[in-house]
Amino acid sequence: MSLRVLIVDDEALAREKLRTLLASEPDVVLVGECADGLEALAWIERDPPDLMFLDVQMPELNGFEVLDAIGTPRVPAVVFVTAYDQYALRAFEVHALDYLLKPFDRERFQQALARARSGVTAGGQGLEQSVRALLDDLRQARAHAQRLIVKSGGRVFFVPVAEIDWVQAAGNYVELHAGTERHLWRETMQSLVARLDPEHFVRIHRSVLVNMRQVRHVDIGESGEYAVTLQSGRTLPVGRAFRRAFRARIDKVG
Repeated sequence: MSLRVLIVDDEALAREKLRTLLASEPDVVLVGECADGLEALAWIERDPPDLMFLDVQMPELNGFEVLDAIGTPRVPAVVFVTAYDQYALRAFEVHALDYLLKPFDRERFQQALARARSGVTAGGQGLEQSVRALLDDLRQARAHAQRLIVKSGGRVFFVPVAEIDWVQAAGNYVELHAGTERHLWRETMQSLVARLDPEHFVRIHRSVLVNMRQVRHVDIGESGEYAVTLQSGRTLPVGRAFRRAFRARIDKVG
């Protein structure tokens, strides 16, 4: 059975090197090359490969963001190609994901390819969990997200976090409201909260998160209820269970 491979790297010389090495492998079919993450997303949507050699450091959309946007249930087998820091290399090893550290030689390439072949032959068991765990670890090691990457309707949207007004949970999705734009994103509220700066994003209901930088004013009712009005004019009630924490947040700001 042929192994269908996609190369994703913004460096032409790196793509050429991988192309040359893959050409000597009789069971490999190189289905394509992508010079950036957005191109890779479009390719994978159209024609998913068995294996992807994925550069980590790329402009606009890096390798980790590509995996985020694909969604772990649909990620092909992956060998990371990287000049990344030692933390990332340890993370790859901990989660049993292979990588090629630039510059690499033919022997190291063949080791990575052999390991990838075994994973594809085994049906990719455990790959989704490994990729998800890797992304979770890297998120925790980095600063809070400055933008979110949302794939919808054949497009990839880059949503600056500072421009998000409020977020509402919708089952296994969240609705991001940013001005006149609304994006439905496959992410749980709990996971999203972990990625955002708690100094700016506050939960006012079990299913609602607001950006305090977008709050125009807060109305306090006679019975102690709160209503948050955003710069957009949208008014959102504060759930009873969240009132005490919200009041403490207001007092802290004051």
